[in-house]
Amino acid sequence: MPRTRTYLDHAATTPLRPEAREAMAEGFAIWANPSSPHAEGRKAREALESGRERVKAALGWEGEVIFTSGASEALEIALQRGEAGRRIVSAIEHDAVFRAAGDAEVLPMNGGWIIDPGPLVEMLGKGPRAVVAIQHVNPETGTIQPIDSFADIVRRDDGLLLVDCAQSAGKLELSRSADMAVVSAHKVGGPIGVGALLVRDYALLKPTGGQERGYRGGTENLPGVLGFAAALEAGGIEAWQTGAAERDAFRKRLAQTGRVLGGQSTAPHIVSVAHKELSANALLIRLDAMGFAVSAGSACSSGTLKGSRVLEAFDVDKPVAERTIRVSLGWNTTKEDLAAFIGAWESLA
Repeated sequence: MPRTRTYLDHAATTPLRPEAREAMAEGFAIWANPSSPHAEGRKAREALESGRERVKAALGWEGEVIFTSGASEALEIALQRGEAGRRIVSAIEHDAVFRAAGDAEVLPMNGGWIIDPGPLVEMLGKGPRAVVAIQHVNPETGTIQPIDSFADIVRRDDGLLLVDCAQSAGKLELSRSADMAVVSAHKVGGPIGVGALLVRDYALLKPTGGQERGYRGGTENLPGVLGFAAALEAGGIEAWQTGAAERDAFRKRLAQTGRVLGGQSTAPHIVSVAHKELSANALLIRLDAMGFAVSAGSACSSGTLKGSRVLEAFDVDKPVAERTIRVSLGWNTTKEDLAAFIGAWESLA
């Protein structure tokens, strides 16, 4: 075993940024409940609202921000309380979307990497107003969906577009055409246990009382919010442009001895690659022994023996899917890390 390990599973979670850790320490010092009317509570409220504005500014979001315990809770609020009578979910969404949507209509892919708009037009025309869930970046392949084009389709039928931005927030520019968007702190170097639902207008949701303007119950995680804001400010889209050439070269090098999936438009930090012979399980075991942390599928499904529902929806042949792993890069990934993984991967080829 090597003396040091190389972590390349940042799409699952990424290390806490030093800036976020420092901001959280400041938040823990402001220990009062932000809903309390006394001086201590007002100080905590001021810090919370400052964090809210910082998150909005870092993401370029002009609507409202509801802080949650993470992306899963944000999805549940949007899908269960969105002011619409139906739920339509694309076939390639994260498992958390399907859990939150309940008995939803599934939007098929119809082959290829980009969602076919034809079935969406047909489905929207068959019933009452719908919340339509379409992800920005796929967590298994890195495929980017053209959100703005889908927004036009959904709006024509008075629908609401919900976009899962857990893998794109802080790395790619968010679509301003979304009615609601879901983001997660621990994907960008913030703490685990905090996320947000970005909503164009509170009127799109049914209120339930409690905190967050009455749209989410539970005392706000002030240290987490401040850590989230600091992580976004420390990274940001500009920082992700640095090293773009190295990431592109990394993807091309892997393609020389494997098959890179995802189509023409993919996020710079997620590479889905199929080995020519070895199964994904064999690859994970061997690479782990060589000191590399990667995964097969999303974090929620990589520990199972089932085939990838997402790759099946993308119409990837089952034998290829069974030989596919995900390599995902983060804020502290170095060019030396990429070179080391290339060496390990080529040794297995």
